[in-house]
Amino acid sequence: MTIVRVALNVPIDSLFDYRLPDASPQDIGRLVRVPFGKRRMVGVIVDCVHDTQVKPQQLKAVDEVIRTIPPLPPILLKLFTFCNHYYHHPIGMIIMGCLPAKLAGVKSISKINTEQAFFMLTEAGRLVSIDTLPVRDKAQRSLLTQLQTVGTLTSKQAKAISRRASQLIALFLTRAWIEERHSVTPSIQPKLIPMPTLNAEQADAVKSIVAALHQFKTWLLHGITGSGKTEVYLQVIAAVLQQDRQVLILVPEINLTPQLEKGFRDRFPALSVICLHSKLNATERTQNWLLAQAGTANIVLGTRLSIFTPLPKLGLIIVDEEHDPSYKQQDGFRYSARDVAIFRAKQTGVPIVLGSATPSLESYHNALTGRYALLSLRTRAIKNATLPIIQLIDTRNKLLQEGLSEPLLNALEQNLAQNKQSMVFINRRGYAPILLCKSCAWMATCSRCSSRLVFHLQKQLLCCHYCGHQQPSPRACPHCGDPDLLPFGHGTQRIEAALTKHFSTARVVRVDRDNVQRKDAWAHIRQAIHEKQVDILIGTQLLAKGHDFPELSLVCILNTDASLYSTDFRAEERLFSQLMQVAGRAGRANTAGAVLIQTDLPDHPIYSALIKHDYDRYAKNLLKERQTIDFPPYAYQALLNAEAPKLDSALNFLKNALTIAPLAQSMQIYDPVPAQMSRLKGYERAHVLIQSHSRKKLQDFLSNWYTELSKIKKTKVRWTIDVDPLEF
Repeated sequence: MTIVRVALNVPIDSLFDYRLPDASPQDIGRLVRVPFGKRRMVGVIVDCVHDTQVKPQQLKAVDEVIRTIPPLPPILLKLFTFCNHYYHHPIGMIIMGCLPAKLAGVKSISKINTEQAFFMLTEAGRLVSIDTLPVRDKAQRSLLTQLQTVGTLTSKQAKAISRRASQLIALFLTRAWIEERHSVTPSIQPKLIPMPTLNAEQADAVKSIVAALHQFKTWLLHGITGSGKTEVYLQVIAAVLQQDRQVLILVPEINLTPQLEKGFRDRFPALSVICLHSKLNATERTQNWLLAQAGTANIVLGTRLSIFTPLPKLGLIIVDEEHDPSYKQQDGFRYSARDVAIFRAKQTGVPIVLGSATPSLESYHNALTGRYALLSLRTRAIKNATLPIIQLIDTRNKLLQEGLSEPLLNALEQNLAQNKQSMVFINRRGYAPILLCKSCAWMATCSRCSSRLVFHLQKQLLCCHYCGHQQPSPRACPHCGDPDLLPFGHGTQRIEAALTKHFSTARVVRVDRDNVQRKDAWAHIRQAIHEKQVDILIGTQLLAKGHDFPELSLVCILNTDASLYSTDFRAEERLFSQLMQVAGRAGRANTAGAVLIQTDLPDHPIYSALIKHDYDRYAKNLLKERQTIDFPPYAYQALLNAEAPKLDSALNFLKNALTIAPLAQSMQIYDPVPAQMSRLKGYERAHVLIQSHSRKKLQDFLSNWYTELSKIKKTKVRWTIDVDPLEF
């Protein structure tokens, strides 16, 4: 009797055995529908065996094997296994959580159309002269022109060109100008777009990476903002595509994908470029995932979860803005997409490029010690473009107008007079972070989180930016009844209102999560910026990453000092990275750039390093500090997190967990403490920090501990292990 071992999306780190008489090793990786308790679930076959410890009367049969969808490849299953062992998370939850939602759904899976027709230009179609077509039939001319340009079109793409697409496609098929296929294998040589001339640093970087395309190697591409990292990516990608291999590019933010996607489509018009991110609907995401799995998609551009996309012809991985903390999943399966990407590149035997103007200290340390190969781009790509001049505005003894100093307002006014674009950066959305009663000092706080509610003026709402809770803003203090409630502090909405009032004729646009929620919102704003329909841009960290605004000449940065008081040992590193990234938005083309930073701490070393644009020296100083205090990258860490309705329950669970922890002489185990955000979404949170100088010893300890923790009977406490944590 053949037994299949199935991974299911349940919080048990185990595979489940089912009867499947006609199963074979070729079925490993296939989706199956199985009974589990009183419900039906979709899982993945991970193994085929002939023996089981399950009693015969308890062994259930597989309901259905989904053969319309190709199986997950063995190499991807090995990647999931690695994640299971390294991050200590249930294998079924890892596998099923990394699949598109439609593939993991019991009902929706049967409705998936796995085949997408492509219409491919034949040799006969290539030889047809557009001039021989009727002059008045613009639709026919446009459709054939596009086919002769790119080589292939989907039905959807054809319909976007003409409403008569179906009729014209049928006509072209009859004339044998095109043929229908369900996978793209270009029958004609795609038209090549001329490559821009590279400067010496870019050329050396491309040459070095291309020379090592058939082997695993980790490259750290450290390029200042505006140094042309994207062009290096494009030319390396071109070399990979010429070998008929696929490229995976990871980006930290969804809002970065349209800009990069356009660049890739413009450079490689005949090839298939797909995106994978959460703003796609379920059908779009599933279809794109299946195209990647089939090897049809040449370039896959996506956010964190895309690292688990099946790619049979993978030839290169690029992690753009590799320093960004968004690559780390902060709940559930707590993986780092960047680190998983490095393992996948090693597993597949392909190079990986980590790109950033401000690399993480871990990556920079690995480059300094020779573990990664370092490539530096120290000059801006555009001729005569220079780094912006950074100046500090000492606000200690200055009277501010709605958080804005007089020198900053004067600089904005001068920039407006010269018809140049400006950006005001404040990494806090809403109108004010605190709503305060002056009489009794009451502050609006979230009932579900240990955080204050942010005041949103336009909708008169108090919002929690952690759990999403919203409530109407009170007309009077709920504690003492005083109607004089004071919005304290500044957010993007308040700065927008102040600048709109101060510069009444200026076109002021705000960019934060509140006004880019619509699918096409950011695309419209970005277009307006490039068409010079925006004078002053106000935004959060959404504007700090990877965007190129050629006409932007002035960047003003507000409220930076708060991070310097944080208890998080990574706070200063993140602030420095953020400020350098934001400052780099200024002066990207032929426009000279200037950056103004308001601060009460002008003598802090972070600002002197920023003024000099000296990442290397500052990073080396931070590394010395880390080495002195024995923190990463000189040590390896993990957290045992516990969540419960009451804090005592979480702390008691952790204390009990320590009693069953394996003996470890080379391990530092700290006492249980509440998390920095002690209450989140109605749960009290606490953790235990474990640290070691040996990654292997830490992993051995965690593996044994995880086994013992998994034996604990069900409690009201939820626990997870977070390896290489970024939040405490």
